[in-house]
Amino acid sequence: MAAIVKLSITLLLLALLCKDVCGCDLNNITVGTIRSGNEIQGKPEWNVVVVNNCDCPMQNLFLSCNDFQTTEPVDPSIFKPSGDNTCIVNNGSSIQPKGTVKFSYAWDPPFFLRPTSVVTSC
Repeated sequence: MAAIVKLSITLLLLALLCKDVCGCDLNNITVGTIRSGNEIQGKPEWNVVVVNNCDCPMQNLFLSCNDFQTTEPVDPSIFKPSGDNTCIVNNGSSIQPKGTVKFSYAWDPPFFLRPTSVVTSC
């Protein structure tokens, strides 16, 4: 019984330590959107930069993208609607530490793109 308690305490301490060291989550993803100044089929173009501010790779990043539309084609391997009003970034592949993913779209008004889920690979 004592061994189980010691193991449980050890695992709890390791989990807390990893949270402090590897504590990356949605707050470590920054999504910036800025108007490019161009118009595509009468709609303003928006440049989007997604940044992984974590010291670990992050993958399977989904952003909210309610009713996403664009008059400018977006490479689906970079940003693609995936259902449930979310879009997958970088085809689910890892975004390296301090790495970025960039794409542009054209619509008015701009979409509020915010991280909804991600997997950290520490």
